Amino acid sequence: MRVVFGRLKRDIRAVQERDPAARGPLEVILCYPGFHAIQMHRLAHFLYKRHFFLPARLLSQINRFLTQIEIHPGAQIGEGFFIDHGAGVVIGETTVIGNNVTIYQGVTLGGTGKEKGKRHPTIGDNVVISTGAKILGSFEVGAGSKIGAGSVVLKPVAANSTVVGVPGREVIRDGRRIPDEIDLRHDQLPDPVAETIGAMGRRIEELEQRLLEMEERTGIKRAGSA
Repeated sequence: MRVVFGRLKRDIRAVQERDPAARGPLEVILCYPGFHAIQMHRLAHFLYKRHFFLPARLLSQINRFLTQIEIHPGAQIGEGFFIDHGAGVVIGETTVIGNNVTIYQGVTLGGTGKEKGKRHPTIGDNVVISTGAKILGSFEVGAGSKIGAGSVVLKPVAANSTVVGVPGREVIRDGRRIPDEIDLRHDQLPDPVAETIGAMGRRIEELEQRLLEMEERTGIKRAGSA
């Protein structure tokens, strides 16, 4: 019982630490569907592990109806898990989620087919998964990583990395990481496509300048130039 209440307190504290709108424990308990979904899932998972599969699935469907969050009772979820808003979140049966993970609305942790066994992702500690991201398949997302909004991740992600785009592209973070601090700034992610286009634009400007200098030295004008 002490373990249950300890985990409950950690889940409440996770909401208060990561959502500036949370004004106190009572508000979290009464008004946060993500918190409700996690607590109902813990009971469903308890039943599932003891082979009460039908009651566990029934409870998960009630959970889905009340919170708009679908978590299969077989999913393993660590402490300090925070679902912000939560509508449209789907977490598959063999998903494993570490401690202090944060996900936003519309996230899917799913499989890629009808294969048996482990077919859903494993999410490491302190991972942030942004709005609408899809992580599909049996692979690991390393601890401390960030998944950008709308990304579709289909392969493993190294620890302390950022993934953006469709399909997801891994961008290794070169900044320092403060131990035990969860970086929730999922609005400040690199865009490799925009960076590539910007680099091409700068290169074109450089070549134009060099060509202009050559014209001035030789006195030869390009066709169509003034």
